[in-house]
Amino acid sequence: MRLNPAGGMKLDSGLSLAESYDLCRKVQRSHSRTYYFSTRLFPTEVRPHVYALYAFMRYADEIVDNPGVSTQGEQLEALEAFEAQTLAAVTGERVPNPILRAYANTVRDRGISPESIAAFMYSMKMDTRVLRYPTYADLEVYTYGSAAVVGLMMCRVVGVSDERAERPAEALGVAMQLSNFLRDIGEDWERGRVYLPLEDLTRFGYAEEDLGAGVVDERFVELMRFEVERARSLYAIADEGMVHIPQGRRYPVMVARALYAGILDRIEAQGYDVFSRRAETSRLGKLVVAAACAARAQGRC
Repeated sequence: MRLNPAGGMKLDSGLSLAESYDLCRKVQRSHSRTYYFSTRLFPTEVRPHVYALYAFMRYADEIVDNPGVSTQGEQLEALEAFEAQTLAAVTGERVPNPILRAYANTVRDRGISPESIAAFMYSMKMDTRVLRYPTYADLEVYTYGSAAVVGLMMCRVVGVSDERAERPAEALGVAMQLSNFLRDIGEDWERGRVYLPLEDLTRFGYAEEDLGAGVVDERFVELMRFEVERARSLYAIADEGMVHIPQGRRYPVMVARALYAGILDRIEAQGYDVFSRRAETSRLGKLVVAAACAARAQGRC
């Protein structure tokens, strides 16, 4: 399923709420096999809300990356219209986009804050005008809205009430996104974006031109080792919050964490070459990870 806000996939405005949630499920299944795998491990009453959250984020992301929206100005205009429709849907107004209808219902049902939505949309708008990040502190401004607040939204979705879980949830969201950044360096370059802080490239003597040429040498390996360790430090913070996730809902989060952290392991296993092949996990590999997580959980989740 190609989710194309410019018209590649026509959204049926007549869908019921249940059908809207099922559309969100199809979007997640089509665009993120890893996240879909872990989502299916949640209790039945939680899954639709996770589907809706993912589809909402994916729709916004597609506006930014959509080849049918040619200019940054058009992208920003489309994002602002999407944000306005989101806020209208959250207040109870019926909007034509079924993904927004499902997401708005989740927002109201799970108590997702308007501040989290605004922070997410701010980062999406950054993607229309910011293509490079001079420092990691600059990148953190972006990842707060694009990833950290997603962790906070997931807290609401799965029913986490302990505030001590919030910092680890934010760390998990950012760690997962950093893992994706490292995996997708080549794809992001083709879109004109570099999510590696430029200060890190300078530190290891690796130029943007090398990035564009897909150069894998000692400089790049050292750069990637540095970035991998940064992501792993965030996963370690995330692990501190697992105990605060309610029983029955902790296990899927553990699986998602392990699968995304596993991207780093595969990057290492292929000699840090993220240009010639994608670091992915097979279906069998996902099952092995799920079984290992179940063993660690020792029946407590």
